[in-house]
Amino acid sequence: MKKIGCLNSELSYVISKLGHFDTLTIGDCGLPVPKGVQRIDLAVTYHVPPFWDVFDVVDAEAKFQKVTIASESIEQNPDFYQRITAWAQKNKIEVSIVPHDELKKLSASSAAVVRTGECHPYCNVILESNVSF
Repeated sequence: MKKIGCLNSELSYVISKLGHFDTLTIGDCGLPVPKGVQRIDLAVTYHVPPFWDVFDVVDAEAKFQKVTIASESIEQNPDFYQRITAWAQKNKIEVSIVPHDELKKLSASSAAVVRTGECHPYCNVILESNVSF
C-alpha cells in the first residue's frame, strides 16, 4: 500500500501515465464528462471532496506547464480565479482563459476527467503536463 500521495488507484494510475502535453481535467460535480473520456468520480456528496483538496494532491504528484480555466470564473467565482492564477504565477505556469463551453470541448481530449464534490460555479481546470526535468 502507498504510504503517501494520491491513494485513489485510478487517479494515481492516470497521473503516472501523463506524458508531456497530456491533459487532465479536474472539475466540480456538475462538469459533464465527454463520451469516451475516463471518468474518475470522487464525489461523495455536495462539497465532498472539495476541489482544492483534490487539486492539491494532483499538483503534488505531477508537473504542469499550462492550466485552462473558464472565463466565467473571473466574475462568477473570483476566489477560485484568484487562487488558481496565483498558483500559476508562483509555479510559472501558463494560464489559458476560454469560455466555459470551450473548456468542456477541450476536456474531450483529456486523459481523464476527475469529478469532485465541489459546488461552486466554474471550479474546473484542464492541466497540461510538463516534463519533470
